[in-house]
Amino acid sequence: MSEQFNLFINGKWVATEGKLEVINKYTQETYASLSKASEQDVDHAIESAEEAYRSKQLAPYERYEILRKVTDLLREEKETFVETMVAEAGKPLKQARTEVDRAVQTMEQSAEEAKRISGHGVPVEAAPGSENRMAFTIRVPVGVVGAITPFNFPLNLVAHKIAPALAAGNAVLLKPASSTPVTALRLAALFEKAGLPAGLLNVIVGSGSVIGKQMQQDERISTYTFTGSAEVGLKLKQNTGLNKLILELGNNSPVIIDKEADLDKAAATLASAGFSYAGQTCITPQRLYVHGSVKEEFQEKMTEAMKDLVVGDPNNEDTDVGPMISIEEAKRAEEWVEEAKQAGATIVTGGKRDGAMYTPTVLADVTGDMLVVYEEIFAPVVSIIEYDQLDECIAALNKSPYGLQGGIFTKNLDTAFYAARNVEVGGLIINDSSQYRVDLMPYGGVKDSGWGKEGPKYSIEEMTEERLVVLNLDD
Repeated sequence: MSEQFNLFINGKWVATEGKLEVINKYTQETYASLSKASEQDVDHAIESAEEAYRSKQLAPYERYEILRKVTDLLREEKETFVETMVAEAGKPLKQARTEVDRAVQTMEQSAEEAKRISGHGVPVEAAPGSENRMAFTIRVPVGVVGAITPFNFPLNLVAHKIAPALAAGNAVLLKPASSTPVTALRLAALFEKAGLPAGLLNVIVGSGSVIGKQMQQDERISTYTFTGSAEVGLKLKQNTGLNKLILELGNNSPVIIDKEADLDKAAATLASAGFSYAGQTCITPQRLYVHGSVKEEFQEKMTEAMKDLVVGDPNNEDTDVGPMISIEEAKRAEEWVEEAKQAGATIVTGGKRDGAMYTPTVLADVTGDMLVVYEEIFAPVVSIIEYDQLDECIAALNKSPYGLQGGIFTKNLDTAFYAARNVEVGGLIINDSSQYRVDLMPYGGVKDSGWGKEGPKYSIEEMTEERLVVLNLDD
């Protein structure tokens, strides 16, 4: 029997006539049945959020206490969340456990940052005629935050939206991905248990094209935080006028393997990072630019390291690569690889699909106009691209419309700093894969990869307004 879940609106669990089925991504069987939000439900949720924001403001320490309680509850219920993500997201057990551990950190950091929100002094007295004035800034909440999250990190990316928003004193309307909504509803139950006043967090489930559109058109939502495709992010930006936005969008992470790199370390690291969660993360290494003098050696070492990857059932403790989020997405990856093959690319290893499973794949002899290189593949597929001169390599990889994170493996400090100054990304990781992220760091991209920064401290800055206060001390 599948589990049943309802919407969370104004502190209550609301059943609706509309239903959404969530499938187990490995077995393809029904895992859960959820109530689906109607237009009226969305309106009710926004109204509840706005009313709660106006009437149920919490002091910073109260926000801290609630977020701390949720942190502790999440630790206690870790295995429940792990089991949920394995089922609805197809995330391998060890990666699901890592995600819960990271979400605990995100919650804990947000709780701490709730007590540190502050402005700064402004020396207006230095201006002629203002000698008897003093000024400072304060940071105030933006109001109602509309949060839209993707399937690939159904717990931690939800935490990155709602925890800083609540820490900053806002109310939140969350729409999780339709393919992985159960995790978000379980998290909402922890907030309820921790004593969050009704209406400050509302979770609705349904089609992004319907609910997302309604959210975009509602003037009661003052700030949007969205993680997803660049195409949808652009529409959100176009449709929300002058509202504040935090956009974490697409990417096709480049990683440079320099002629002076530690090839064993690079090969082992990228053999793991390139295929973690079936390549379905925004900072998965996708384009590997390898110096011609070490290309063959690196390629051999990486394919050898890939033999240790365990592919299959995400419930297996040893599994490294499980299913993709859907059969349709696996078919898309298969089509992109076949298109590259027909255009001259070589499949070094992998390239096989079985339902939603796609084997870890390495391509060589690719060109910059192939979809597997130019677009975000979001699948367990990496491409090896040979280069000769570093400046030409960086010029080529910068042609991408994306720029979230990249990496470089090198023992040469000058080379590392040259890359740091010239690779057009929001973050460059040296001697590690582009996939490196800890949750307290500023995280965000440039170009079509996004707008604004995540990380609790930085999200709080995005989700508050700076207000100037001037005191006239004249008698």
